[in-house]
Amino acid sequence: MKLRVGVVGLGQAWETRHAPALRALADRFEVRAFCDPVAHRAAEIAQRWPARMCDGFRALASSADIDAVLLLSARWYGALPIFAACDAGKAIYCSAALDLETHEADEVRRRVRQAGVAFMAEFPCRLAPATLRLKELMATRLGLPRLLFCNRRFTSRPENGHSFYTADMRQLIEMVDWCRDVVGTEATSVVGAAHSSAPRGAAERHESGPKDYLVMTLDFSPTGEIGTGPVAQIACGSYVAQQWHEAAAFRRPADLQVVCQRGIAFLDLPHTLVWFDEAGQHSELLDHDRPVGEQLFLHFHRHVSSLVLKTSSLEDAYRALAIVNKAQESYAQGCRLELD
Repeated sequence: MKLRVGVVGLGQAWETRHAPALRALADRFEVRAFCDPVAHRAAEIAQRWPARMCDGFRALASSADIDAVLLLSARWYGALPIFAACDAGKAIYCSAALDLETHEADEVRRRVRQAGVAFMAEFPCRLAPATLRLKELMATRLGLPRLLFCNRRFTSRPENGHSFYTADMRQLIEMVDWCRDVVGTEATSVVGAAHSSAPRGAAERHESGPKDYLVMTLDFSPTGEIGTGPVAQIACGSYVAQQWHEAAAFRRPADLQVVCQRGIAFLDLPHTLVWFDEAGQHSELLDHDRPVGEQLFLHFHRHVSSLVLKTSSLEDAYRALAIVNKAQESYAQGCRLELD
């Protein structure tokens, strides 16, 4: 079954992830149309593909020769293309699900359920070769996870500092989902903390204030038994100034460090894994596996072609967003908060 797809929003990962994956999977996907707020960019890429350019996302979603909509950037659009696809009864692949604010996520969840269409949110960390190999090792050699340390460090960005809905917010949501996926159970409580980069006194004038470091601790213990189950510490910072950009990669911690019952593993996305057990150190470079973009689109193809409606990734995105929002509340209140 070949899916005829329309692309809405050419995001930052178009050239590096999405376009190569769609070309490699030409036997399963046929790109028919492009739509982007920057019209000349959409026209240029459509001509090179080849495909047609649509004047708007509603026209693209309602096209009779489109089976699914690939929303690859929510910039300027927000959740509107998702609603248009729901109205047209088209399947949705959404790499922008983590960019939506809470009120938009609530409405997306309701509309997708109401429309009964297949929906897949893009979670590249889940399908990275290093993650898939780690889960194999946990099932066979390393045992269940006990402690997780998830870290990301960037140079400062101009858009940071105006609200929690920044590039760092997206990173935190993705990191929360990654830890949930590795542990395999739901977190029961969260503690959040943040560091403000605002001058002294500015935090009082702005409710949230600029943030250059966000951290949370997720406890996966059974309710009422804090500290008895796995614990994940998630940290995301944009505290390295632009003029020191080389420092962002200096002695960088592993993207994910997992302490298990019978060993420890260090992951660097997408395909580097170093792990230790009683036999010593093991290093694996998993670059022979399919690229993450192809893995993601193959999952989406199975979602659409399956007779069973699958929207679990929408629930995962919604859950991760809710946890990050709860961590924000925890930071504001200065206490641990239970998760529903």
